[in-house]
Amino acid sequence: MRTMSRTRAIGRVPVRDVRPAVENGNRPAKAVVGETFEVTATVFREGHDAVAANVVLKDPEGRPGPWTPMRELARGTDRWGAEVTADAVGRWTYRVEAWSDPVATWRRTAGIKVPAGIDPGLVLEEGAELHERAAAGVPKEDGRAVLLGAAKTLRDDSLTPSARLAGALTPEVDEVLARHPLRDLVTTSEPLPLLVERERALYGSWYEFFPRSEGTRTQPHGTFRTAARRLPAIAAMGFDVVYLPPIHPIGTTFRKGKNNSLSPGPDDVGVPWAIGSPEGGHDAVHPALGTLEDFTWFVDQARDLGLEVALDFALQCSPDHPWVQKHPEWFHHRPDGTIAYAENPPKKYQDIYPIAFDADMDGLIAETVRVLRHWMDHGVRIFRVDNPHTKPVVFWERVIAEVNRTDPDVIFLAEAFTRPAMMHTLAQIGFQQSYTYFTWRNTKQELTEYLTELSGEAASYMRPNFFTNTPDILHAYLQTGGRPAFEVRAVLAATLSPTWGIYSGYELCENTPLREGSEEYLDSEKYQLRHRDWVTAEREGRTLTPLLTRLNTIRRENPALQQLRDLHFHEADQEAVIVYSKRKGSNTVLVVANLDPHHAQEATVSLDMPQLGLDWHESVPVRDELTGETYHWSRHSYVRLEPGRAPAHVFHVLSPPAAGANGGTGTS
Repeated sequence: MRTMSRTRAIGRVPVRDVRPAVENGNRPAKAVVGETFEVTATVFREGHDAVAANVVLKDPEGRPGPWTPMRELARGTDRWGAEVTADAVGRWTYRVEAWSDPVATWRRTAGIKVPAGIDPGLVLEEGAELHERAAAGVPKEDGRAVLLGAAKTLRDDSLTPSARLAGALTPEVDEVLARHPLRDLVTTSEPLPLLVERERALYGSWYEFFPRSEGTRTQPHGTFRTAARRLPAIAAMGFDVVYLPPIHPIGTTFRKGKNNSLSPGPDDVGVPWAIGSPEGGHDAVHPALGTLEDFTWFVDQARDLGLEVALDFALQCSPDHPWVQKHPEWFHHRPDGTIAYAENPPKKYQDIYPIAFDADMDGLIAETVRVLRHWMDHGVRIFRVDNPHTKPVVFWERVIAEVNRTDPDVIFLAEAFTRPAMMHTLAQIGFQQSYTYFTWRNTKQELTEYLTELSGEAASYMRPNFFTNTPDILHAYLQTGGRPAFEVRAVLAATLSPTWGIYSGYELCENTPLREGSEEYLDSEKYQLRHRDWVTAEREGRTLTPLLTRLNTIRRENPALQQLRDLHFHEADQEAVIVYSKRKGSNTVLVVANLDPHHAQEATVSLDMPQLGLDWHESVPVRDELTGETYHWSRHSYVRLEPGRAPAHVFHVLSPPAAGANGGTGTS
């Protein structure tokens, strides 16, 4: 016999399609403390009686907060929405309450019948009774007398019907009813889960560098002690997170040489992702970097500068890793008895053994959690997870749940450049942040389509981290575009996403590929030490440090850039010019960027003024936060952007001028 699934009753006032609803509500939507997001639902009822709705948040203790009234998003669509904000970390719920609104129904009827003289006495008496009913639910100190006064006026035969009706339509009556509406036939949706996490899960600026490259003339291989000298400069640029590639012992079996050579020399340092040697595995520190105590000291130095340390977690092993002997069941064995190394044909990674998860999933989960907690005990609260898409999704779901059960502040970033289904699922099952395709989105159409996707429904569970480059990815746009390409990509990453990052060397516009058509760097830092003369570069003005510093300052000063969901694109009549805005409350940022790193571009920008919180006819001052210059922009404005001089405008939209003030269309 087939078992029929239980269907929930529709409810007296239907509440349909509540969003966000991640995986139909089986998984929580995500927000961070203080982040505002919109809850929407379809609400209607039979006939012509008015309906209304509100959202109720419940905090992790199960306490309902003040309910938030919803509004119909577009007249006649029955789609309602409200913006809500959670103020504490934890697992919340939200639900939509809908009801029949008898006062609104009466007002609509009375507005027609009373002026027409159709049963005015009866209509006004009905209104008086409704206001008395509503008053019964209002505390004395919060306006009960206002509603009782309205009822009295509605019954006052000494006044004309129109005057009696007007007494119930005052702003004072509206304010009391907004706080204490009269609700009939209240219907509640099923509660949906909401996971609220700390701010850094959504907003932050990341800087990646290899401590081993921060050595000295007498000691080329850097240590945590010598690498710490780089931290003040990173903090001065306004970055929040310092991300370190693996810091563990590196295997010697099949060690790779410079530029991925299979014949390393005696001084080649190996790839940090080939983890494990007789000195230890994932819970050990490479001896050349120092000791565990040195690492803890490094973390403390970073914290004193306002920086968090993010540590790479790569769940793979070199052939020399202690696990290979202690847990041979954790690896794939070929028919000849050898362990299979990692491959992504035609690429081969002879120095790395991937993990076989299904032989002992529980054991691997326990060991992974142990290793993560080991580093958490030494100050790490952020992990950048290498290639999570090559491991079972259920593995990460269990690991992250176990860690966040006791430590909800720990953040996991998924480094998964793969198929969308996997990337989205990893975000839904627990990863707080995700790498994205941003590096490969360079045209206006590509950026517009991709950011529309990321800032739409996906924003309820997937938080993008826009890295301009990585040790693995030097995009052709940067290879051929020179400094202007580096400048505009930094502007885009820093203003399109609330979290962005660069890999060390970006400041110097390093853009020499291994060979034509490759995204690998020549003399890649993955395989060798890479010494950079920061002092000379800064002295000679050859770095992007001023721009990067200014961008991070702008991000901190403008709340609009610290969120993802309220992103809107505007029109420009040149394909190489992209225009977009972000708003949060009264803060609005408008970005105009030239995507062509080789040529100056002129364009007419056509703004969607309501998206900026303005009327179509208004002209407003806009201050370019990159240069300090102020212009007056209106619906249509001219712009000229020249590579090497002004790759972009990052405008702070200022308050409109007072009525009667002069305002015209400005140029830039």
